[in-house]
Order: sequence, then C-alpha cells, then structure tokens
Amino acid sequence: MPAGLTYESIATTTLSSAQSSVTFSSISGSYTDLVLVSVSTTSLANRDYNLRFNSDSGTNYSFTVLAGSGSAASSARGSNASNTGLYIVSGTSTTIPGTVISHIQDYSNTTTFKTMLQRGNESGGEVCAGVSLWRSTSAITSITIYASMTSANFNSGSTFTLYGITAA
Repeated sequence: MPAGLTYESIATTTLSSAQSSVTFSSISGSYTDLVLVSVSTTSLANRDYNLRFNSDSGTNYSFTVLAGSGSAASSARGSNASNTGLYIVSGTSTTIPGTVISHIQDYSNTTTFKTMLQRGNESGGEVCAGVSLWRSTSAITSITIYASMTSANFNSGSTFTLYGITAA
C-alpha cells in the first residue's frame, strides 16, 4: 500500500534555536505503529542521540546497532540501559545533517514490550541500522529525544516529525 495512504503526520518540530531535547507528548493510541523521522545537526560533532518513552529513565532498554562507513564496520549492544539511542554517526561535522527513521511497532499494545527498528545515515559519514526494546507493557504516550553528549544541543533548523500508521 502506498505510504500516502497509511502515514498520518501527528506533529512536526523544527527548531528555531538550539535545544537540548525535543518531546512529543499526548500521543494518541489510535494508530497501529509510529514512525519518527529526525533530520538534525548537533552543536558537537556527534550525531548519536538518546530516546526515552514515557519519561522512563529506569534500566528497561536494550539495543543492538550495526554501523559502516565504507571502510570500517562496527557494532554495539547494550542491555539494562536507562535509554535507547537513535543511532546515526559520530561524525566530525556539526553542519552536515544526519537522518534517522525509527519504526516503533505496536506502541499502544498494553500486553507486549515495545520494539523499535531504526536506520540512519549522514552523507559524509556512516550508515547505521539498529533494533531497540523497551521492556514495558505501557502504551507509549510520549517520546523524548536528546543528544547523547550532555553538553550537546540540537542546532536550529533540526526537524523531528512523528507519523502514525493508520493501517499496518
């Protein structure tokens, strides 16, 4: 089915000034899945950023990520983490945007843990693919995205869009 028939834009945030985080709140449970699209730069040369569902900072997240730059490959895995990441690149530029598309499946189901599949890239860096698990049966009603380095901000012009899937 064409994307135009199933994706519904829930909210878009385009930063007019630097910010340390972006939150989507009061997310309706009326969709089957969510898709978060992030196109951003950060104030430090690091495009990895973290994500929390429902402000949960407990050790309820696990992740696996694979990355490649064309000349090298890497992987990482974590469990019992206090957040999960939106993995792009640890690039050297603060001006080349990185793009991440995150698919959050069955986000409103209250009988299963939540799974997120991601892919990210930066034109001057690497490509990444990852999977994350939030070990909670709560429906996702808010998503907070923040730079993984505590002193980093998302730059003005960074855009974050949340879509709901109306039929999956």
